Amino acid sequence: MPEAGCAQPAEDAQNEQELQDLFAKWRGVKGSLIPILQGAQEIYGYLPKEVLLRIARELKLPPSRVFGVVTFYAQFHLEPRGRNIVRVCLGTACHVRGASRVFERMQDELGIADGETTEDLRFTLETVACLGCCGLSPVVMVNDETHGRLSPDKLKSIIDHYE
Repeated sequence: MPEAGCAQPAEDAQNEQELQDLFAKWRGVKGSLIPILQGAQEIYGYLPKEVLLRIARELKLPPSRVFGVVTFYAQFHLEPRGRNIVRVCLGTACHVRGASRVFERMQDELGIADGETTEDLRFTLETVACLGCCGLSPVVMVNDETHGRLSPDKLKSIIDHYE
């Protein structure tokens, strides 16, 4: 059985074809670096070093410029991320209603800290300043699903629903 995060040969070929298609779509288009980075991250789930170097070669840019853009924007990730992104709101409304306890329990349940990913690549945990759901505070968002009016005791049943 392959290690977590290792691509299968068929997956490698598919990713390679998708990357080539992405390059073809944006070839010769001014200002294509960010859309290509976004597309590559969609293909791989993050931006591996080898892919960044290929993007630099394709766009005839210094690797330092590509890396600079990737590290400037929070939307880009240099490490593999979990299949499920767990965002815990620590904004004012959530904080007042116990979000710090919810966050601490979520760290315990997942066995990771803020910004980390579980070894099995099942979850990535992030804190956010606001999810815009103040009336439901405290709030946790898993992928695109919002879970509100939470207490620490409700978290295990929530994360158990995600593969």
